Amino acid sequence: LAFARKLLEECCDPGQLFAMTKLNSPMGKNLWFDGEFLYSFTIDNATYSLFPQATPFQLPLKKCSVVGNGGILKKSGCGKQIDQADFVMRCNLPPLSSEYSKDVGSKTQLVTANPSIIQKRFQNLLWSRKAFVDSVKVYNRSYIYMPAFSMKTGTGPSLRVYYTLEDFGAKQAVLFANPNFLRDIGKFWKGKGIHAKRLSTGLFLVSAALGLCEEVTIYGFWPFSVDLHRKFISHHYYDNVLPDSGFHAMPEEFLQLWFLHKSGVLRMQLEPCEDP
Repeated sequence: LAFARKLLEECCDPGQLFAMTKLNSPMGKNLWFDGEFLYSFTIDNATYSLFPQATPFQLPLKKCSVVGNGGILKKSGCGKQIDQADFVMRCNLPPLSSEYSKDVGSKTQLVTANPSIIQKRFQNLLWSRKAFVDSVKVYNRSYIYMPAFSMKTGTGPSLRVYYTLEDFGAKQAVLFANPNFLRDIGKFWKGKGIHAKRLSTGLFLVSAALGLCEEVTIYGFWPFSVDLHRKFISHHYYDNVLPDSGFHAMPEEFLQLWFLHKSGVLRMQLEPCEDP
């Protein structure tokens, strides 16, 4: 168990580097975007003021649930178990309305948001900001983790999310993913044989959780269209929209997570938690 953690700590130090903080991203520091080449930026006064002093969690976190959005969660009855963790991480602003809570829980401490979702679902927050603020209320007092400095196109939407939540006095706050951390995690997994253009958000989160938490259980990570009993399942627990092909290497990633499960580094929940 300690081995994978140690490797992750040596390469990537999630406790210190997971998010951009005043400590790891001082004023005047030059940073390279991790999702595109040749672009760097310098941290100025305005950007620096958006960062917390240090990673804002009490580390180490004890029990963590990392919840992917796989269709395997449907009718899993895993909600209660997910919510029993001390810290729950979710991917990409998933729906958490009451019809799903039995299966996916309702507690959230950290949820990721891709800038592309902000563009598609909320018109880049240029008009209706209230719709966005209302839609994230379901995440209570959680951090919204955004890769503001991965692609140049993501910076604007990420900053707008930050200011929108602040302007509305919302309970959620934005944490910016540290591009150096994302790059190091990417290199770490590339060395283990994952060759995608980009790792999925889920694998980034699991990697971070292994460095931040004492105990990690992952749910909803299952990139296949049938479950363990050969029953067909939808792609997500809330819809059947398939991802753009060729961007992520989901089955390769799954295999790595399976190895971690097999070697006891984390627990992967694939069967229902309680009978429906």
